[in-house]
Amino acid sequence: MKMSDPKIKDSTLIELTAMSRDLRHEIFNLRLQQASAQLEKPGRLRSLRRDIDRIETRMSQLRNKAA
Repeated sequence: MKMSDPKIKDSTLIELTAMSRDLRHEIFNLRLQQASAQLEKPGRLRSLRRDIDRIETRMSQLRNKAA
């Protein structure tokens, strides 16, 4: 997912919050798999963290724009 992705670019603050929550839940599940040595794609953790950062950045932009 990139910042120019319409999924991030055109979403509202509420939708972005929901996306962030879902990605954080997915990271939690992957960390549980990692702890039990069942994680197949360790690179997925990194990409999820970056996606969350992109979403948080967009949320910050929207908040600053509204203020």
